[in-house]
Amino acid sequence: MMNTQKYVVVDIETTGHSPAKGDRIIQIAIITIQNDEIIDTYSEFINPERKIPAFIQDLTNIADADVADAKPFAAHAAEISEKLQGAIFVAHNTNFDLPFLQAELIRSGLPKWHGLTMDTVEMARLMYPTAFSYKLQDITSELGIPLESAHRADDDALATAHLFLQAKADMGSLPYDTLTQLHKRSFQLKSDLSRLFFELTQQKRSAQGDDFDRFNGLPLKRRKLEAGESPAGYTAMFDWEERLETAFPQFERRQSQFDMMASIQKALAGKEERVIEASTGMGKTIAYLLPAVNHAIETGKQVLISTYTTHLQDQLVQKEGKIVEQLIGAPVRIALVKGLSHYIDLSRFAELLQGEDESYDETFTIMQVLIWLTSTETGDLNEVNASSGGQFVLDKIRRSHLRRLSRDEKVYDFYEYALERSKQAHVIVTNHSFLLNQRLSNSSILADVDAFIWDEAHQVVQAAVSQHEKTFVYTQWKYVFGQLGTFDDQQLFAQLYKTAEKTGFSTVPELLKLESLFIKFVSLFDELASMLTAEFLAKFRGSRHKKCASLLSELPYDKARFMDMLRFLNEWIDLSQLVLQKAERLTETSIQDKLVIADWRYWTEELMVKAVEFSEIFVFPLEDEVSWIEGDLRSLPTSLSLYKQPFEVTSIIQKVMAPVRGNKALIWLSGTMSVPSNERFIVSQLGIPNHVPITKFEPPKEFYRGARVFIVEDMPDIQQVSQSDYIEAVADAVIQTVLVTEGRCFVLFTSQDMLRKTVDLIQDTGLLDEYMLFAQGISSGSRMRLLKSFQRFQKSVLFGTNSFWEGVDVPGDALRAVVVVRLPFTSPDEPIFKARSEVIAKEGVNPFLHYALPEAVLRLRQGFGRLIRSKNDQGLFIVLDRRIETKSYGVEFLNALPKVKVSKVSLEKMVTDIEDWYNKQ
Repeated sequence: MMNTQKYVVVDIETTGHSPAKGDRIIQIAIITIQNDEIIDTYSEFINPERKIPAFIQDLTNIADADVADAKPFAAHAAEISEKLQGAIFVAHNTNFDLPFLQAELIRSGLPKWHGLTMDTVEMARLMYPTAFSYKLQDITSELGIPLESAHRADDDALATAHLFLQAKADMGSLPYDTLTQLHKRSFQLKSDLSRLFFELTQQKRSAQGDDFDRFNGLPLKRRKLEAGESPAGYTAMFDWEERLETAFPQFERRQSQFDMMASIQKALAGKEERVIEASTGMGKTIAYLLPAVNHAIETGKQVLISTYTTHLQDQLVQKEGKIVEQLIGAPVRIALVKGLSHYIDLSRFAELLQGEDESYDETFTIMQVLIWLTSTETGDLNEVNASSGGQFVLDKIRRSHLRRLSRDEKVYDFYEYALERSKQAHVIVTNHSFLLNQRLSNSSILADVDAFIWDEAHQVVQAAVSQHEKTFVYTQWKYVFGQLGTFDDQQLFAQLYKTAEKTGFSTVPELLKLESLFIKFVSLFDELASMLTAEFLAKFRGSRHKKCASLLSELPYDKARFMDMLRFLNEWIDLSQLVLQKAERLTETSIQDKLVIADWRYWTEELMVKAVEFSEIFVFPLEDEVSWIEGDLRSLPTSLSLYKQPFEVTSIIQKVMAPVRGNKALIWLSGTMSVPSNERFIVSQLGIPNHVPITKFEPPKEFYRGARVFIVEDMPDIQQVSQSDYIEAVADAVIQTVLVTEGRCFVLFTSQDMLRKTVDLIQDTGLLDEYMLFAQGISSGSRMRLLKSFQRFQKSVLFGTNSFWEGVDVPGDALRAVVVVRLPFTSPDEPIFKARSEVIAKEGVNPFLHYALPEAVLRLRQGFGRLIRSKNDQGLFIVLDRRIETKSYGVEFLNALPKVKVSKVSLEKMVTDIEDWYNKQ
């Protein structure tokens, strides 16, 4: 069956966003597609009969002169209207192009266009659920579709047409049962893609078999497990250098890289413990991966590599793994395994498919997951780029340790598959929190591991803290209560009651008891929330800050009432589990009944997790942990959140590493493992014995020759002026720096509040209007997504807080300057910091010198590490906080930086110095 449908792909450039406010079209392009081929292209400049704003000229490269001789829209209206007749309207965001076009047609005295629309943004989000961005230039570049000059209608329309054809072809290659599931839900979409799904299911109907696995009718990408053979004729390698030179003609020889390889090789062979500080830019990853693979192949034992950032895990498996394969000339098996909750629970997802969706977001995310399952090899839900509303759906279908899998489920389960693959691997890659969760017994999946390499080892402390963090968030509890409800609320409890009545798995007295326990703990919860609110308000009465935080131990509260609530809650959980056990025994149930029971199980498990958190924060707090409460004084109790963390993690790390020490090799690696004045600051927190030295591998002398450090002397003193004055000075310094470096800057803050105010002020001045400003916590998207966007634009600035100081990689000219707004001290009011400082002070040690300062120095080293990634990199490191030269501790920061030229200058002098420096380049 041939598809003879006609599609017109339209793109317009305009003077602004709103036809109602007088904005007009300045360029239009229409591409006609029939039989899946482009049969006609049409493009015209249009005279808008008004000025084109400067930022539009900058964006589109269309100036007033380009449209001066063009005719107004009315002159083209009849021809354009003719082209649209009888076709389906396609655009990358139809909600923008179509209303504009309709307004222009009506102004020209023609009727409104009527017909079906297909939006390629919606289509791309659906078909490519793992893409990092759906802007036209991003998604086309990811799919390898050429787009010469973005924001020109002719090029954009052509790229959109190719995107449409590609997405349509990829849709056609989906298995028949996936297409029917998608078609069933596609009527909820915003554009008329259901038409396309219908046609494709019709075409597929008679197709024979396909190459997919099936679980409960869900098509999954077919899996292949590699056999666990070592490469034939493999001999261990010690001639790294020759191999590297043969494999990479451009190879840049770095002595420190070879020294590090030799050191790691020796540690692996001798089952030793080593701490290694390897500064950036010396090829650290290859320097440990090569010896690791070599050791694994030679001994037949496994090596485990643990990292902190997912970015580095993916890089190890995809990029670096391939390089090592080339060097060894044989297949290398590297398996990635993460914690259980990363993976999809296929049975849960199959149950969810049977129900009615609650919203567009839910429908859309379910459709994305159906498509993703046909291509994912890992089943790691973090791959799916879902909307914030869609995240809730993903959370519902994560694997949970509370649910045991049946034998059939295990065959297709992705977590089980990751474990299976890791058994066959030479090298297992995982993250710190997964490894800290393991009990390394003989039955553990890590039983065959002969060596442990912790990369980004300075982050093990943070991983241990956040893994043991418990939270209590008022709004989350209220949300769960709202989902369950009482009989009168007509929520889930009412449905459970009706299902039980119909099928008889539970008695009326049992259900009424369940409801009365629920009512008891909900009303107690409200009473406790008001009590905490009152104490919190009393403590911060008259505070000029709206967002406040306090150690829980500093608020007087009645523990007995919390015990009462916990008792009712636990009674409810026990009864609910009993009811669920009886429900599981039912043999005859409708799909609707099954769904109600599955939903009830999900929310019961949620409350089980919450009950543990509640108990550990309020009722049975542990000695070596600290709890604190945060809230916004303007919106209590809604804004109440409580957190609990261990303030000492050595014992947590020891639990995992003690059985390994002395029996297996143990290597701790990082770019920043020490602080000049306190060498073993991190090492002692990790519980590494004192006899293990820190070995440092420095890059060659000339490595940092392209770096300069500036300290701006005429900034106001942070402790002498008001915050608004300081922010004004920061905004001015940032603007001047950005203008002289032409963008490509990181601006690093220590507080989100100051970041936001600075960005607002810079935007108000309009002086950086031609730059793309990306700000953590303001611009949408994850850290990696912001970073990718930042790298794509020539003129861009990235504003980030503490987490941006770490583990982000921007090679070459993509990063020219790092501006440090304040020395990266943790705020002394931060509760966990307060509690730790108190403990340290009790031991008669100065918390500032032994805790606050080394932590800040480490962060500054991390910030500098972003700048120079190879010996040809050039970069400026600019410090606006004068304390680096006015305070006695300032030298600690300077000593921690590599030996580069440091200039103490006024802002004006710095700008001219940078100008001269650039001109010389």
